[in-house]
Amino acid sequence: MTLHPSGGIREAPVPTPRRKKLIIALVIVLIVLILAVLVVWRLSAAKHLSSGGFGGRGGRFSGASFGPMPVGVASIGTADVPVIYQALGTVTPLATVAVRSQLNGQLTQVAFHEGQMVKAGDFLAQVDPRPYQAALGQAEGALARDQALLKEAEIDLARYQGLAAQNSIATQQVDNQQSLVHQYEGTVKADQAQVDMQQLNLTYAHITAPVSGRVGLRQVDVGNYVTTGDANGVAVITELEPISVLFAVPEDDLQKILARMHSGASLPAAAFDRSQTVQLALGKLSAVDNQVDVATGTVKLRALFDNRDHALFPNQFVNVSLTADVLKGALVMPVPAIQRGAQGSFVYKVNGDSTVSVQTVTLGPQDGQRVVVQSGLKAGDRVVTDGADRLKDGAQVEMPSARTAVAPAAATGHAKWQHKPGETGHHHTPPGGA
Repeated sequence: MTLHPSGGIREAPVPTPRRKKLIIALVIVLIVLILAVLVVWRLSAAKHLSSGGFGGRGGRFSGASFGPMPVGVASIGTADVPVIYQALGTVTPLATVAVRSQLNGQLTQVAFHEGQMVKAGDFLAQVDPRPYQAALGQAEGALARDQALLKEAEIDLARYQGLAAQNSIATQQVDNQQSLVHQYEGTVKADQAQVDMQQLNLTYAHITAPVSGRVGLRQVDVGNYVTTGDANGVAVITELEPISVLFAVPEDDLQKILARMHSGASLPAAAFDRSQTVQLALGKLSAVDNQVDVATGTVKLRALFDNRDHALFPNQFVNVSLTADVLKGALVMPVPAIQRGAQGSFVYKVNGDSTVSVQTVTLGPQDGQRVVVQSGLKAGDRVVTDGADRLKDGAQVEMPSARTAVAPAAATGHAKWQHKPGETGHHHTPPGGA
């Protein structure tokens, strides 16, 4: 109901059935129109997607529908590329000797300090020599006595031989005297061996360093009774100059390393700290193990370092970089230019008409900045390094002056290169294939 201007109340007109049908028809027409607009918009969007108009695979607008796309470009250049194998290694001394007493006795002197650098033959400790000096005197006395008996027997033998020549005595007496001389000769030799043994014991009582190196913590103090069975010994000496690093490489890389070694080449090896930022020492490969570890599929190698500054410490973990070869004048390009798809590694090559084409490439060794190109490109070719995710084969590109000079790959010289290309680069499948 509604309020009439005169103050009365008037009932609202009731819509007729014909009017209701008209309203319903208008609503239905409006809904159909909205649905039709949505369908047309979706079909138009799908058409643009299939032609690379809206976003393509990267979800952005491509240059095919909205003009040339700005990209970063670098040129293919040449450089001398060292091929480097990297591995985790352990610093291993060439000699670690536990100095033990070779006879029993009381320790009367210790002549070294903990951590002292010693040379082979330096005096370390003294075992009480008096019992062995007395034993030496006894052995020397027995030797002198038996030498006198031997001398007497030899004189008698000479006398008997003269008498036997005159048929004054029996031949049997001469033979017996000859046998007695031989017995004394044997006794004298045994006595001499005893004298030598006691002299050797006196030498053992004076303990010296068997190798050059650093003495560890002292294992025994003066006044202790040491024996030949002591497990810890008197001291432990570790050789530091030179020192080696043991590391392992995959068996697939072994033939390349052996080929270089058999050709007489000296393979440089560098030891870096845990973060691979500080070079601790520089040496060379010295030996290869004689078998492959079947559990890991690797082969152990030993690199030798002078270590005059003692930068390498025994049992320290280091990162080893072994330079196996140098590729002279190799083609190189920036790593960001690499794209990866179902067909393998590829790049977007910039053509003379400012379009790009998909070019499949074969890659070689690389580092964090550049990678060797074994096939697919030549020196002077230009490749896209930035904005490749918005491109497709045949797309028009624009190279701003600020981008054309980004990361030129034509620099020459040496850098640290890793042997395996790895999986660096962008995984991207080019529209239209390669």
